[in-house]
Amino acid sequence: MFWYGNDQSPTPGSKHRIAVIPGDGVGPEVVDAGLKVLASVRRLDPQIKLTLDTYPWGSQYYRDYGEMMPPDGMSILRSYDAIYFGAVGDPDLPLNIPVWGLILPMRQAFDLFVNLRPIMSMDETSRMRMVIVRENTEGEYLGQGARLYPGTARESALQLSSYSREGVARVQRYAFKLAERLNMSCTSVTKSNALNYTGVLWDEVFREVGQEHPDVEASSILVDAAAAAMVTLPERFQVMVTGNLFGGILSDLGAGLIGGLGLAPSANFNPEHRVPGLFEPVHGSAPDIAGEGVANPIGAILSAAMMFGYLGYVEREDRIFAAVKRALARPESRPRDLGGTARTEEVTEAVIDALLWSVANTNVGVDESEPSH
Repeated sequence: MFWYGNDQSPTPGSKHRIAVIPGDGVGPEVVDAGLKVLASVRRLDPQIKLTLDTYPWGSQYYRDYGEMMPPDGMSILRSYDAIYFGAVGDPDLPLNIPVWGLILPMRQAFDLFVNLRPIMSMDETSRMRMVIVRENTEGEYLGQGARLYPGTARESALQLSSYSREGVARVQRYAFKLAERLNMSCTSVTKSNALNYTGVLWDEVFREVGQEHPDVEASSILVDAAAAAMVTLPERFQVMVTGNLFGGILSDLGAGLIGGLGLAPSANFNPEHRVPGLFEPVHGSAPDIAGEGVANPIGAILSAAMMFGYLGYVEREDRIFAAVKRALARPESRPRDLGGTARTEEVTEAVIDALLWSVANTNVGVDESEPSH
């Protein structure tokens, strides 16, 4: 469905090592749902060989050891092909500790400069069919700055936002290549009228990279206008490439337009595949419903599907996306945040049933869009 920089399918029988980090809140619940879908795919195709290792890193680990992961955590993860992650965040900890102690170090240490966030409605009547390509290692998320004169009336906070020409060019090239493969347009989102250094550089590079891809329809838009247009004219956008901060905000807006954060997956990766990719639902840890069995597992399931695509199993990625759409077409399979009553386990089983139905009826003249109930 998407493109992760690899053009070859894995050799039959290839072995893949996956690090599983369930994380905080509802993270373990939705990761468990995704792992059940992975297990069903593996049963259907024994040629897919995955080794799963689970690591209990997160906020509870922080309470026990004073850090979100062990000092050698990055070295441990580097040996894996992919990381499957649940959520991070705890109401008893400052917001920056879980984020800067776990999720952002993984993105930055492995230089996972592409954050791919599809905004694809599961409702066929919706006009939302876009892919947000978010620059993932620079911009406002560098973590550089200072607190000056703390505790005084002159106290000030400085936060550095920095983009490099190389960093901007490489994520924009990926976005253009993705647009070429999907036969889509590519829109750059910036704020260059006010950000007269980083925004202007972003625009300059976008024009240069666009000249390398003359067959892709390219355009630019300011972020505030983009937010309005996503609501009023969503079909305008297909592939959208933007910076770290704007990408995080606009992808959450897009998720709201298709039904909520529970539907939104993401992939963090480097197209060179020299380091593990990181796959996680966009939603947070949702501590208010943790342990109740009502969390929407779709974002985590679709993130697992994208992990299959990243590993080269494109057909499996497509099948899981299609199975989710078929499952959610049935009112009794919709979770609470989509107006239904299905619990996490029931939604997961509905997706697995739809997946099994799809495989059972492949190449036998059956219309997969209309399963019998």
